[in-house]
Amino acid sequence: MNHDGAVSVPHEREHSLASDLVALTKPRIISLLLVTTVAAMYVAGTPSGWLVLTVLVGGYLMAGGAHAVNMYLDRDIDAHMPRTKLRPIPSGRMGPRAVLAFGILLATTATFLLARYANVVTAALALLGFYGYVFLYTHWLKRRTPQNIVIGGAAGAIPPLVGYAAVTGTLDLTAWTLFLIVFYWTPPHFWALALLKKRDYGAAGVPMAPLIWGEKHTKDQMLWYLGIMVALSVLPFCTGAFGLFYLVSALVVAAPLAYGIIKIRWGKGRDDSTATERFVFMYSLLYLALLYVAMVVDLHVFR
Repeated sequence: MNHDGAVSVPHEREHSLASDLVALTKPRIISLLLVTTVAAMYVAGTPSGWLVLTVLVGGYLMAGGAHAVNMYLDRDIDAHMPRTKLRPIPSGRMGPRAVLAFGILLATTATFLLARYANVVTAALALLGFYGYVFLYTHWLKRRTPQNIVIGGAAGAIPPLVGYAAVTGTLDLTAWTLFLIVFYWTPPHFWALALLKKRDYGAAGVPMAPLIWGEKHTKDQMLWYLGIMVALSVLPFCTGAFGLFYLVSALVVAAPLAYGIIKIRWGKGRDDSTATERFVFMYSLLYLALLYVAMVVDLHVFR
């Protein structure tokens, strides 16, 4: 009990700090990255449980470290957007240097863990993803060009390569196809969010595609990337990497996403567009997870 007669809560601060440290890693985003990573491991072969656990932990730490450093670099613009202003730095709950140190510590730990218990190629690829996200996307591209998501999206497409290399120690055509699927998935996924949050990005001075190209051109680009992504998702069937179950699954799970993007392009009315943009943003997350799960099921159940 304190001097005012109120009951004190000794663990409140610790709980708040723990919550903020977890929030810095963006666990909801990482969960999808880990799905593509682990699925790629089972596409590459039959990994041991220990290796899967190692890559899961290392992958989480590396991605979490990148996200923490991202929040350090974006602390000025985060304060201007409603969806980010409550993050630990702009809210004043954590200092920028502490967040930067935390991010670097996570990435360093992940590099050691993956190099020691998986292989050096895996660690190098994960570290490449870290530097690509922090320096290429966040530091260089994000505030300079509407192509930020297109080029910077390569960093987010590296997790399948990490998982594949952890099992095989190398990369082949199938591994690079997995990479390209995520690479071409990224722009329509994030442009749906950019259309939803156009005003917020404008207030923060981030040159997202709808602000620079206009909504119509952005929606046209979403269609093009959708077409390339679907074609790439069919390619592994054509090369014999996956079978009929995967082909049918890939087309079925792509149908709602295609419908949503087409509706965004030719829909009428802002209220209708907003609902469809939100659907595309959310469903695209499920689409990618289902697609990668279908790969594993095809190889380990139907082969």
